[in-house]
Amino acid sequence: MKVTFLGTGTSQGVPPIACNHPVCLSLNPKDKRLRSSVLIETNGLTLLVDCGPDFRQQMLTNPIDKIDAILFTHEHTDHVLGLDDIRSFCYKYGHMPLYAHQRVLDALRVRFDYIFNKKNTSKNTLGVVEHTIHNAPFFIDKLKVEPIDALHYKLQIFGFKIKNFAYLTDIKTIETAEINKIKNIDVLVVNALRIEPHISHFNLTEALDFIKKVNPKTAYLTHVSHLLGFHDDVQQQLSNNVFLAYDNLKIDIL
Repeated sequence: MKVTFLGTGTSQGVPPIACNHPVCLSLNPKDKRLRSSVLIETNGLTLLVDCGPDFRQQMLTNPIDKIDAILFTHEHTDHVLGLDDIRSFCYKYGHMPLYAHQRVLDALRVRFDYIFNKKNTSKNTLGVVEHTIHNAPFFIDKLKVEPIDALHYKLQIFGFKIKNFAYLTDIKTIETAEINKIKNIDVLVVNALRIEPHISHFNLTEALDFIKKVNPKTAYLTHVSHLLGFHDDVQQQLSNNVFLAYDNLKIDIL
């Protein structure tokens, strides 16, 4: 399995517009963050988790010929607004399969009604195929995907476990039963927004506490704001098996 961090930033990216914070002025490319998304390549499939407003730029930076499906964690703008730019893949391969909670699909249908228009039936036009997911395993081709249920403040969201890899972003609270699904996993990715507490995201302390509960072999922090600090400074504070992810980082998982 190959995982590419297409973006590791928070909802405004780093730097946010008009920000003069020292991290925002950093010349280190690891301190420049697009909106969070991850690409997973395994079993001959290429899966995208979330499709935010930086999707086009992410695809040009990491040239990908085909995406087999898109999985959505939730419907917030920074995770869905790039959906229109899937058109290049649709033109080549046909309608794009989307996997999401029914609530998320309903929200996408309002924002992108023309993509969901049933009159748009030609194979090589911009369109999607909807797959409603619940808190139960499902399959893409023969690949098993297990949703991980959590809350983003009061909003239900899904993380995803694929083989020995788990990706959870924008979580604030999660039940023990869901944590048990990913206990002792090889690679865990989880959000760590900033140092100070936040109403709907893990801060750094909460993320590290969560990592201890899960006990992965390796963990990566994502969905990071400039308020977490400089990449290199934060990394020095982390244990040997925890890494601050950055845009375009690629990892191989056996």
